[in-house]
Amino acid sequence: MSGIADVARLAGVSKSTASRALTGGGYVSDDTRRRVTDAAASLGYVPSTSAVSLATGRTRTVALIVPKVNRWYFGAIIEGVERSLISQGYDVTLYVAEPGSRDRESLYSTYLARKRFDGIIAVALEPGDSDLERLLAIDKPTVCIGNPLQGIPTLGLDNIGITRIITQHLIALGHTDIAFVGSTPPTDAPARDVDERSIGYRNAMNDSGLAVRIRNVPSTLTITDAYAAAASFLADAASRPTGVVAACDEVAVGVIIAARRMGISVPTELSVVGIDGHDYAEMFALTTIEQYPGAQGVEATRLLLSMLEGEQPPPRTTADTRLVVRASTAPPRTL
Repeated sequence: MSGIADVARLAGVSKSTASRALTGGGYVSDDTRRRVTDAAASLGYVPSTSAVSLATGRTRTVALIVPKVNRWYFGAIIEGVERSLISQGYDVTLYVAEPGSRDRESLYSTYLARKRFDGIIAVALEPGDSDLERLLAIDKPTVCIGNPLQGIPTLGLDNIGITRIITQHLIALGHTDIAFVGSTPPTDAPARDVDERSIGYRNAMNDSGLAVRIRNVPSTLTITDAYAAAASFLADAASRPTGVVAACDEVAVGVIIAARRMGISVPTELSVVGIDGHDYAEMFALTTIEQYPGAQGVEATRLLLSMLEGEQPPPRTTADTRLVVRASTAPPRTL
């Protein structure tokens, strides 16, 4: 296996010059750096991360914190962050810990306290979360994906705006009896993104003179819980809504499955809209607001790397979304 001495010999420079050229630990002319990197590439030599860290004070590693990995949204973000960091020559250390768990406590008291990274990307923190103070105390460049957070640049959706759009889509089709499914259950901790989506629904209903028709149905953001909730409120034909605004696509899918099993035609008897652009959305012909969590991971990485170069990104960056109309929505059936 080749070492730094072999690289220096091939490039015609001293070992110290070769080390500086490869680690960035001092001045080296562009021509010399090019000769050294070409020599290293031809020999298959890669400087150790510890050597680079000693020379530059950088670990070339980013900490990525997510609450879980077994959800489509978080998995796509992880993929986007990892792909983007690797292309820039960075490693990523993934920390998975649900809020309030013992793992989460260990994360802050032990692993993050070691500061073996140059910066942090954190996903889905709540504004009142004590983790926010802990992140600030670590004193490393940090970017968050999700809710707006005081003191940390964040990338996220305009939840109120996008839910207003999909609710107005149903209203424009002629629906007046529309329910919002996926409100946070009373026993669960508040979730700001869900609360904001509920606000967007209510605003659209109010603006259209449908305030008396506002109906919130609690459910966790899972297909199974949404199925159970839908089976309950769809059972009574006399009070059944003609339209459903789901807090996310998984909730929408749960509602559609429940409706089909109960013999309720979608969209002839029930129109359903969602939010996310989940992998399941096209399979269920779901009208939805698409977001792109993989692209959010890439953009969050770009923001963080710009901070490492001394730039200061805006406090809030709004992620791209797009309304995609499919066959789960139609005008209400007239009797």
